[in-house]
Amino acid sequence: MDDASLHDAAPDDAPDDAWLDAECRRLLGFGRRVVHPRGGAAWLDDDGAPDLGRPVHTWITSRTVHVHGIGALLGVDGAASTAAGALDGLRGVLRDPEHGGWFGEVGPDGEPDDTKSCYAHAFVMLAGSTAVVAGLPGADDVLAEATQVFEERFWDEDLGRVVDEWDRSWTTPAPYRGLNSTMHSLEAMLAVGDVTGDGVWHRRAARLAGLVLELAPSYDGRLPEHFGPDWSVDLELNRDRPDDPFKPYGATVGHGLEWSRLLLHLEATLGDAAPAGLLDTSRLLFDRAVADGWHADGAPGFVYTTDWEGRPVVRQRMHWVVAEGIAAAAALHRRTGEEDDARRYAEWWAYARDHLIDLERGSWHHELDAANRPQASVWPGKPDLYHAVQATLLPRLPLAPSLARAVAMSGGLRAPA
Repeated sequence: MDDASLHDAAPDDAPDDAWLDAECRRLLGFGRRVVHPRGGAAWLDDDGAPDLGRPVHTWITSRTVHVHGIGALLGVDGAASTAAGALDGLRGVLRDPEHGGWFGEVGPDGEPDDTKSCYAHAFVMLAGSTAVVAGLPGADDVLAEATQVFEERFWDEDLGRVVDEWDRSWTTPAPYRGLNSTMHSLEAMLAVGDVTGDGVWHRRAARLAGLVLELAPSYDGRLPEHFGPDWSVDLELNRDRPDDPFKPYGATVGHGLEWSRLLLHLEATLGDAAPAGLLDTSRLLFDRAVADGWHADGAPGFVYTTDWEGRPVVRQRMHWVVAEGIAAAAALHRRTGEEDDARRYAEWWAYARDHLIDLERGSWHHELDAANRPQASVWPGKPDLYHAVQATLLPRLPLAPSLARAVAMSGGLRAPA
């Protein structure tokens, strides 16, 4: 069942398409000043002003190309130039002209870091894919280079998995392996396959999903995130700093939701060729994330992480987790028509409206404390539009193709007049 009407099933207070369209455009308006003077995307503060004392990050720059490239497809004024300015950062300051690939970041002094991460390169592939669909100058070259680097450096053909990190000169891989980079590699592979027409990327995405199909039932829906070089599970990593923004200890509730959605996109993309168990695993991950993470400590909102028995560890509420919950509920409802998913969808939009959406200063608060008050212990400022923008788009689109291609095929996804 892939055509279930979410808005027919959702409670009356669920946002309609016109509201989602307006919120998407409001978010993109917040990011209109994001282009850094050196190229790429700046870190934005709470008012949307560039914080030039922070590095230019490849992952933020790539997400900026992605969301503003989609904005260009939507006809948002200024979005194409914003996306092009960020893309120039991937063609310039963030690209390593000596060894190839992309730095993780370039500091305010112009000095790059010394690591090459799979996470960042996956987002460069996503950015290149969206930029090609949006017709941005130089997009074809960025996508071609990004896919080549990824194939040569990060894709492990024998295992059907990814290498997480290299040093700057591609001499030595780091011993760490991670599920976060795996997840975003799968996302990027779906987009690359859709844009290039090369089905090898979709088949690689299916191989990556095989790891989650194994892990989810083995750990009762709580996905281990961290692994050794032989892919042995490390359940104790970062126990001493559990609120790490990229490698937190324990089960990351938002990633359970994000994987739940991505498995459904993969299933829709591959059709009859999809691996068995994608829907069942999607449901397991979703239900576990909701049971463990939502309203887990007496207040509404999703906690950031739990331990391996489902007890909250980091109780801050991150905006991206709610956005992924909204998108996952919409995807499951589209796939199954289950009324409870539509109810959850409406409930989480109501939470976002009450606690996260900042109508005074713009965008969404990126982090709340356990009492749903804005704080900035993990995520200062408002540097990222990616999750929130996608939460306004995914409920209005089919599960396949991937986002930029789907928006282009929709003719701009205009809200009803």
